[in-house]
Amino acid sequence: MTVVTIRNIDDALKARLRVRAAMHGRSTEDEARDILRSALSTELPRPRSLGEAIHERFAVPGGVDLAESPRACRSRSRGDRPRHQRHLGS
Repeated sequence: MTVVTIRNIDDALKARLRVRAAMHGRSTEDEARDILRSALSTELPRPRSLGEAIHERFAVPGGVDLAESPRACRSRSRGDRPRHQRHLGS
């Protein structure tokens, strides 16, 4: 068994733990062990991929149907390039 020391617990929280332990008829240490056991007994959720996280964040219940729009195509002259594609001297 491992010993765990928890420092800087608020006095009010420690008092609530002591009262809860008394209500269950056990020591404060046993009560803390039971609380940890209960909190950590559930299965950890499976880590999501970035794609799943983005989908969950922006998904609308029921989905959305979008109309397809034709893309406009035009040729660009040299000075018409986006700023990030302009080079000095070209």
